[in-house]
Amino acid sequence: MTNQDPSKYFNSSPELIKLAVMYYVKYPLSFRQVEDILLERGIDISHETVRFWVNRFGPKFASNIRKKRAGQHSNWQWHLDEVFVKINGERFYLWRAVDHEGEVLECYVTRRRNKRSALKFIMKTMRKHGLPHVITTDKFPSYRAAFKAIGVEDRQLCRGRSNNRCKN
Repeated sequence: MTNQDPSKYFNSSPELIKLAVMYYVKYPLSFRQVEDILLERGIDISHETVRFWVNRFGPKFASNIRKKRAGQHSNWQWHLDEVFVKINGERFYLWRAVDHEGEVLECYVTRRRNKRSALKFIMKTMRKHGLPHVITTDKFPSYRAAFKAIGVEDRQLCRGRSNNRCKN
């Protein structure tokens, strides 16, 4: 079976559809703002058309981008952090890993904030993305204990405000 062009039966060109969807996805724009940008370029479409295209083609474009980026994770530096969140009135801990480019690598929610939770989160992230050269954390002792258990305590960096990328 052959791969069909997903925009085959549309009156607009595939390049125009991709441009509109990428404007919406890549930049913090609304459907009406994308409509205005395209109108400035002489393309008259409705914001509802942009919404339809984003819903229809957005996941396909995203999966294509993910396939192209597979195996190209930058393991230069990670930033790890945990924050308190309330879910249905209960307090949980959200563990986050962000790379040096600001892309969220992994999120993990636990009830406890201890070595076991930190170790499980770090192992899950390393299984998926490999081992980074530098891991920037805050001075939370569970990180140090977890890194010691794995054997990568020499890669941990915890200084002043070096972990602000994860907090932002």
